[in-house]
Amino acid sequence: MKIFNVEQIRAMDAYTIEHEPIASIDLMERASQAFVRCFCNQYVNTRPIAVFCGKGSNGGDGLAIARILTGCGYDVQVFIVEYTLNATDDFRLNFSRLDNHLTPHRIYSENDLPQLGSKVVCIDALLGSGLSRPVEGLLSIVIKYLNELPNRIVSVDIASGLYTDRPNGLNDVIVKPKYTITFQLPKLAFLLPQNAEYVGEWHVVDIGLSTRYMADTSTPYYFTDKFEAEKRIKPRQKFSHKGTFGHAVIIAGSFGKMGAAVLSGKACLRSGVGLLTMHVPACGYEIAQISVPEAMATVDDANKYISKAPNLASATAIGIGPGIGQDAATVKALEKVLEQAKAPVIIDADALNILSTNRHLLYKLPANTILTPHPKEFQRLAGESSNEFERLEKACAFASKYKVIICLKGANTAVILPNGEVHFNSTGNPGMATGGTGDVLTGIITSLLAQKYAPADAAILGVYQHGLAGDRAAEARGQTALIASDVVEHLGW
Repeated sequence: MKIFNVEQIRAMDAYTIEHEPIASIDLMERASQAFVRCFCNQYVNTRPIAVFCGKGSNGGDGLAIARILTGCGYDVQVFIVEYTLNATDDFRLNFSRLDNHLTPHRIYSENDLPQLGSKVVCIDALLGSGLSRPVEGLLSIVIKYLNELPNRIVSVDIASGLYTDRPNGLNDVIVKPKYTITFQLPKLAFLLPQNAEYVGEWHVVDIGLSTRYMADTSTPYYFTDKFEAEKRIKPRQKFSHKGTFGHAVIIAGSFGKMGAAVLSGKACLRSGVGLLTMHVPACGYEIAQISVPEAMATVDDANKYISKAPNLASATAIGIGPGIGQDAATVKALEKVLEQAKAPVIIDADALNILSTNRHLLYKLPANTILTPHPKEFQRLAGESSNEFERLEKACAFASKYKVIICLKGANTAVILPNGEVHFNSTGNPGMATGGTGDVLTGIITSLLAQKYAPADAAILGVYQHGLAGDRAAEARGQTALIASDVVEHLGW
């Protein structure tokens, strides 16, 4: 699923209006109907509704939504914020369509703000996705008022005051909704952690915008949903054998951190690899053999850490990093792996930290190596960022410079390709914020690489399946009780 910027969203609306063809007011009606269907799935009509409208297109949506909800039996009040004398044509037409259904209340100043009961659901239809400057004046007063209420807020398309595809200022005034019901495609702003309180839970509703425009218009941003993930899965053929599905080598573990190796190994096997060899320090041999009996094990010369590169001749994928520490000998071992690797490589955890302190190794990374940093690990690699948008820009520049793939881990893990594409993930939950889940991801992606998935597909699909297993685990255990082993046990597709 593509993610468009503000200009592309406007152009998509205009293209649809011209080529369907459909009148602007009728497209607004279609969008409002779609919003109401989604809204009614969340809130039964025992709850009163207060719709706060601006005087632009978003406000026109709000008026239409209020009229439709009234027709569905909801108790609806409409409040129009008179921050300007101007109104769009579609706003005016929707206002005239209210007829005798509703009598809007006008807000001219702070004194006109209503007293609402705590059960009232507030719909935010003040400003839409085309916002280009910070909110001020009367609109600012109304937004602050809404945010101070205990009531639930549902935003139409995007929270008023939130920019669609660029960072807001620290002092910007923005609605803080419980839900956002957005039109056709997700917005880039929804997928960045700094905007969490300005998005809430979000839902996309199809309003019938041009599929041709969406197909023909390029963008660097994508959203990996179930459809996009599943079309990347390779079907298994009847006469396949273990050799068909590759030989993964995972280099992991050190004294006190063998759990990371075990989690990676188990996840790799659960993700369909044909053969797995775990290269571990001598202290981890029995742990690996007992905990992951399906895997072969090779033992490092050193007792407590990795000190050399294993034999990689038969490897079809190499994963390195979980729990290996940063001993001087381990740094040299990582360098040898990078020099000798003929198969695709994924680098995680301590191996990432070694790269950040031994930056000459970055130039030894094979093309399309996959890096899986969490935010702090990425900061050590690429430097600090003032906001999430800047961090995303830095990640794109880093991926391009070193010709690598970055899985920037988080609530909507971003898979960043060397060509500048960014694929945001749709699965996962806060229960996965626990030690070891990153090691699981390393095992999954190593497995997919070993099975001859292209590195980009392995990263995108691996991140999706990792989050999906986490969602299944959370459903079974609850988010609070979830541990990394639960994610492994719920892998499968």
